[in-house]
Amino acid sequence: MGKLSDILREQGSLDTIKSAWDSTAAAGDFDCLPKGEYIADIVKGDAIESRTKGTPGYRLTFEVAEGEQAGSRFWHECWFTEAAMSRTKRDLEKLGVSDLQQLERPLPAVFRCNVKLSVRRDDDGNESNRVRRFDVMEVIQPTPDAFAPECEPMTAAAGDSGNGDDGGTTVNDLFDDAANDDDDQSERESA
Repeated sequence: MGKLSDILREQGSLDTIKSAWDSTAAAGDFDCLPKGEYIADIVKGDAIESRTKGTPGYRLTFEVAEGEQAGSRFWHECWFTEAAMSRTKRDLEKLGVSDLQQLERPLPAVFRCNVKLSVRRDDDGNESNRVRRFDVMEVIQPTPDAFAPECEPMTAAAGDSGNGDDGGTTVNDLFDDAANDDDDQSERESA
């Protein structure tokens, strides 16, 4: 194994990395955001299991979009237990999820939300954030890949909860369109 400085020097990035190291303040340990309301984007969704019992769940990653906390992240877990199922279904339906199969694919868009965040303290005194409520305000389509084959763009009305029937694309349609795109890609690859 070589030295880090040798590796960086070979890559031609030693000066850049050293400068960034010298000018960057260290992040705090697991900073907790103050309670309040935030405009935040759901940027990712992941299947998870709880550490203690292996309970299946789905974690939403939020990133604060506005204000002095912009760029900070927090998470919301949706658990697939009998006791939590109604809340899980409520929260995932806000993103257009009507079938568990949809959670097998990445989220089809970024969901801009109004989020009410609280601070929870455990028995050891550790603080963490808890999403009390979130409402989807806008669906932000991903920037199209310049090298992807041409197709019709997906559009969704701002604040569309997936329940409307205005003839436009609903939040529910986003997952369906993403699934169709996956099927089309699989057909092209097998041809």
